[in-house]
Amino acid sequence: MQVIRAKGYSAMTIDDVCLTAGLTKGSFFHHFKSKEELALAAGHFAAMADRLFAQAPYRALQDPLDRLLGYVDFRTGILQGSLPEFTCLLGTMVQETFESHPAIRAACDTHISAHAAEVAKDIAAAKLLFAPNATWSAEGLGLYTQAVIQGSFILAKAKNGPEIATECLGHLRRYLEMLFNHPKPKEETP
Repeated sequence: MQVIRAKGYSAMTIDDVCLTAGLTKGSFFHHFKSKEELALAAGHFAAMADRLFAQAPYRALQDPLDRLLGYVDFRTGILQGSLPEFTCLLGTMVQETFESHPAIRAACDTHISAHAAEVAKDIAAAKLLFAPNATWSAEGLGLYTQAVIQGSFILAKAKNGPEIATECLGHLRRYLEMLFNHPKPKEETP
């Protein structure tokens, strides 16, 4: 995962993977027939990401809008370390392979869309409570959140640092707040 995130799918070689993983080429080919088959195993990355998000603190919040905003805050909070540590493996691969490797594109779409559908569940619940007459769809807004997040990763790579991604996710959070008519809690007086 780290090699693809750092070098990209096209530039990554099997030698790079073996060196990073401490494997021989024979060991690599025992598990995978090709570089493309390794990329198709990205479902492992998606499962790991699903566990990370399922255990995130925002998941325990009762209010669905708080969970949605907490999701954005969580995504912002994990923008730490080097770019390959926080950027999305699937987003990196699909940018390079959407036309040349249809099977990889389809696998990336499956996993990115599944993640967006999970986010859309909280969006749908928040919409029901705070914006029932809105004409936008929870599914579309779920995909939009992923578009902003993936785009922020591209900008972070272009600018060689997470600051722009943090700023973009801040804008996403403010946009989400504007979409919902969420009552602000009144401050208690002592």
